[in-house]
Amino acid sequence: MIKAVIFDMDGLMIDSERVTYVCYVKILAKMGLSMSEDFYKTLLGKTLPTAYQLMFDEYGNDFPMDQVLNDVHMLMDDIFIKEGVPLKQGLVELLTYLKDNDYKTIVATSSTRHRMERLLTMADVYKYFDNSICGDEVTHGKPHPEVFLKACEKINIVPSEAIVLEDSEAGIEAAHTAQIPVICIPDMKYPEPAFVQMTSQIFHSLDNVIDFLKQSN
Repeated sequence: MIKAVIFDMDGLMIDSERVTYVCYVKILAKMGLSMSEDFYKTLLGKTLPTAYQLMFDEYGNDFPMDQVLNDVHMLMDDIFIKEGVPLKQGLVELLTYLKDNDYKTIVATSSTRHRMERLLTMADVYKYFDNSICGDEVTHGKPHPEVFLKACEKINIVPSEAIVLEDSEAGIEAAHTAQIPVICIPDMKYPEPAFVQMTSQIFHSLDNVIDFLKQSN
């Protein structure tokens, strides 16, 4: 029986992946550099150290990653302040259903706690969650299962009592390795066949998760 739902954040709850990409393109253009969408997709779901290394491999070890990341986040903040934090279709309805039906909920994201709390508070959905665990609170990032196993510990459930909602291949692999059933709602990248096999379901949007839970329980 499913007692808890574990949520990824970027690309799953918040429609932030494409905004982030657009911001990278704008910031890099000022430096005379470019970023392809295919390369950007390799960064999705990775921890900061892994993402940094991918950027260094692409642009050189002297690439000012700290400054670029800060500039990207500042530009994103401006967009979110002006336009609001873009939520994925069906998120609020799903969170409301989970709260009304006594499911435990937790955020498990590769983002830092500061960024997670700021974005979800701005989006007015942080109040729906029982707990959270972030990228700066684990030793190993996705695709390592640590973040999901610790999420289960935080809300006092065993992996078989939870499902993970993810959009990235790294997140799918992490949940699969943790032996937690995972539902994928793809964002910018549809998972490769090897990762599709690791999922319990692939849905077009979060709208489908409520019916899944009703049928499962």
